[in-house]
Parts: sequence; C-alpha cells; structure tokens
Amino acid sequence: MKYSKSTVKSNVILSILFLYCFSFTINAQEEYKDPKNKGLTEVYPGGSFYEVKQYEQQKKHKRPKNIILMIGDGMGLAQVYSGMTANGGHLNLENFINIGFSKTSSSDSYITDSAAGATALSSGVKTYNGAIGVDAEKKPVVNIVEMAIKKGLKTGLISTSSITHATPASFIAHVDSRKSFDDIALDFLKTDIDVFIGGGKNNFEKRKDGKDLSQELKNKGYQVLYTIADIQNVKSGKLAGLTAPEHNKPMPERGEMLVPSTQTATRLLSQSKKGFFLMVEGSQIDFSAHKNDTPGVVLEVLDFDKAIGAALEFAASDGETLIIVTADHETGGMTLNGGDYKTGKVVSKYTTGGHTGITVPIFAFGPGAEEFRGFMENTAIAEKMMKLLKLK
Repeated sequence: MKYSKSTVKSNVILSILFLYCFSFTINAQEEYKDPKNKGLTEVYPGGSFYEVKQYEQQKKHKRPKNIILMIGDGMGLAQVYSGMTANGGHLNLENFINIGFSKTSSSDSYITDSAAGATALSSGVKTYNGAIGVDAEKKPVVNIVEMAIKKGLKTGLISTSSITHATPASFIAHVDSRKSFDDIALDFLKTDIDVFIGGGKNNFEKRKDGKDLSQELKNKGYQVLYTIADIQNVKSGKLAGLTAPEHNKPMPERGEMLVPSTQTATRLLSQSKKGFFLMVEGSQIDFSAHKNDTPGVVLEVLDFDKAIGAALEFAASDGETLIIVTADHETGGMTLNGGDYKTGKVVSKYTTGGHTGITVPIFAFGPGAEEFRGFMENTAIAEKMMKLLKLK
C-alpha cells in the first residue's frame, strides 16, 4: 500500500507530538536536565558568611552504632570548593580528616546517572543507568535500609528533591526505571522505614490509580505532615514529611529545610537502643550544575554543608555515630577560574550540562572513619557500611 507524502508527513508529526507529550508526562521531575533551562550564570558575586565550628572526633567504640550517609548529588571537588570559597574559605566539611575518592561508573556506562549511582551506594551492586534497586538483569537487590530494618535498627531518608526521585528511591524501592515515580511511592508502604522527609506529595496523593497512599501511611501509624514547622515539632513515632508536590524549591526560596529535617530525624532515630541508618541528600547541587548555574550550585552546597554541621553536632556529642559525606557523581564538569575569600565571589566554567565520569570525594567522621580512605568503587561504600553495622 502506498501513502501520499502529505499522509506520511502528518503521521510523522502526530508521532512526534505523541512522544513529546508522553515524554513530558513521565519527565516532569526531570525538567532541570533540559538544555533550554541552562542558565550559564557562571559568577556567584558573594554573600554573607556563617560560622564553622570545630568538632572533636570522639570514638566510644571501634564500630559505629549509627551511620548518617550524606549525599551531595552532583558534588565534585569543584562544587565543594565553590562553597568553601563562598563562605570565606571554610566549611563544616573541614572537620573530616579521613578522605577518599569514589569511582562512580555504572554497569553500562563510564558516566553514571543518579539511579545507578545511588543503587551502588545503597546495595553495593553496580547496575545500569536508570535502575532503581535492581541489578543489571533487573532483579531486585537488597539495600542497606532493608538490612537495617531486619536487624532492628531505625531508618530514615531525607531529600531536598522529591522523595521518589532517583537517589532516595534507590534506598527504598525496586523498579527497573527511575521514571516510575508512582510505583516507587508504593514501595514505601512495603517497608517499616521510620522517617522520610522530602517532596513528591503528588506521587502519594494524586496518583493515576486513584490510591491515597498518605491515608495508607496514616493507617500504618505514620504522622503525615506537610510543613517543616510541623515536622520539626515531632517528638516520637513514625514520620512521613511530604514537603512539596514534586521537588522542593531551590535555595534560597526553599528556606531552612535540610537542617531542621536532619535534626528531627536524628532526634527520632536516636531513640533506638540498637542504632540507626539515615541517608540525607542535598539533591539540588546537581540540579543547578545541570543548568551551569554557579550561584545555585554555591547556595545548595552551603545549605548541604549546614546540614553536615547539624549532623556533626549530633555525632560529636554522641560518640557512636559515623558520618559519611560523598556524591553519586559529578555534574557539569565544573572548574573554578577565580574567586575571593574576602567577598565570597566565585567564578566558574563548565564543560557539559550533564554528568561527568571523574571520581568524587568521600569524607568520613566518627568510629570507622578510617575505612573510607583512598580510592574505592562506589559499591565499596555500601559494603563497608554494612560491615560496620554488622548487617551481613
């Protein structure tokens, strides 16, 4: 059968429109990656500084009772040092004297995405880009949150993105595509995680299947709250904090979220006699780096570092908590071409609007911190955490 040129052209146009609409539907959480959103704002003019405290690394035991894993999504050394420059040459990260480097490649690519990177950090298994909690053959892999729950530890996840986005999702869910946000939300109901705080309310309450997962969470004993003011007043029990319909706003519009969320989670989880595992993600360092937006990168790094300060305050007084700060990958190929410690000015350039394959830093503080020195695969971070908590 032959078709006219006009018919073929019409069919092509309709196919393109369909694919575009479908892509928009599944990628609403991924708009920050769109090249048209690239800002090319490569100068942070400087701003106010905050105090950086010095904490003594006390160790009551050789092994930690608790682990706080803090992931600066997209945070390479340039991103770290942009924040350090912007704060007059100092960050809370300077308290970490045990430093290593993570090799971030996925099973199918030299350059990983957040899903494969976080799955490696949560399970110790390399997988393909886009995979959430499954291996290269799409078979579910056990993550550290599930292991900790099985051993009686309390668990928590915090993210400045949607809680169903790639990094936090990889610590709770098992799906073959990071874009399956509604399916990821369902997996929260399949665990006994104690605390989770982040955006993504729509994946729990405005779903295609019509289910109200927030009500199901309440039926399971969770306090489901929507504002940081309410969240930070919780004194005990299980907590589901859904702080935005999708992603939370970037800094400075977001305001204080990560610090009070970290403080709330450590307060609730530390009520366990057996210990806890907590993952805290500074998600939007990555978002800003995708846009080549230096002011955004700097403000997100500073916000993340303040949360590191809150974790340090807890760990230094506790003496039984290991803090690990790392990244899933570097974003933007960021370099620093100028700066001023006196004003906090940062001047940068970028090589890409995507991820890069360079190693990312690992910083560790507390009992077991010496395990994270040197070069290692990202999977080794998960394996070491599991070993230190005696999860397997």
